Amino acid sequence: QLQIVESGGGLVQPGGSLRLSCSASGLKSYAVGWFRQAPDETREKVSCISGHGGNSKVADFVKGRFTISRDNAKNTVYLEMMNLKPEDTGVYLCAAGGPWGEDSVYVPLQEYEFKYWGRGTQVTVSS
Repeated sequence: QLQIVESGGGLVQPGGSLRLSCSASGLKSYAVGWFRQAPDETREKVSCISGHGGNSKVADFVKGRFTISRDNAKNTVYLEMMNLKPEDTGVYLCAAGGPWGEDSVYVPLQEYEFKYWGRGTQVTVSS
């Protein structure tokens, strides 16, 4: 019942920035996570945010460079990526868990809790 669409990926040089968007009708009621998968690599969790938006987690390998946020009036979650590195290259996927409600402060941390997935958007960091 949730159709997730990601956008904002592209080709950037090392040190550049991108802003990814994740949108779906009713997304404001769900906790949302961003995941990425490089070629021939296992999918890894990048960042996740509660329904309310007041609580979030960012993986250590992108902490200080990536920021997650949401605008529930637009049913949209963002991932701002700064100072991009070649190792950030991969398909970035948005996933939703719950719904636990737009007032929920719960941040799911296990991948199995995210039941609804978008197709992903490609991010390539190369000079």
